[in-house]
Amino acid sequence: MLDAQVEAVLAAYPALHTAWRRRSVRDQATGRRLSNHQAGILEHLDPATPIAAGDLARRLGVTPATISIQLARLVRLRLVMREHDSADGRRVLLRLTEAGARIRSQRSLLDPDRVRAALALLDGEARGAAVAGLRALAIAAGALPEHTTSRRSTPRRSRRAAE
Repeated sequence: MLDAQVEAVLAAYPALHTAWRRRSVRDQATGRRLSNHQAGILEHLDPATPIAAGDLARRLGVTPATISIQLARLVRLRLVMREHDSADGRRVLLRLTEAGARIRSQRSLLDPDRVRAALALLDGEARGAAVAGLRALAIAAGALPEHTTSRRSTPRRSRRAAE
């Protein structure tokens, strides 16, 4: 019986992800929109502890040139601050600005308006059962041991480079 239930969850999840995922992040203070990719970069930055641009690129599995393009826009929007490393003037360190931290705190993987609209399509009993089921799955997922597979240690090749 469990295999059929696992198959049902695996079949349902892609539809939920596609319907509910956020396409962009909007800063509630300014109305400015960022792509999920740009907002994802903010997740790896901190207002207090700087990170070198090259280290950020490695962490994200991209080349320094790729991250440089995205960082230029984030710096222009005053969401990220660049500073030179006092120990090595060639290195560029990145910090999250107050505005960048505000956007990072507003980010959610799911679009609340789309989730609300989907729930509104269900009658009260089905809505309660759906929410209870998701809560139960979330609790069970939280009890799982941590996933130990390592992330990619080398940067991904760009599509152009692969062609």
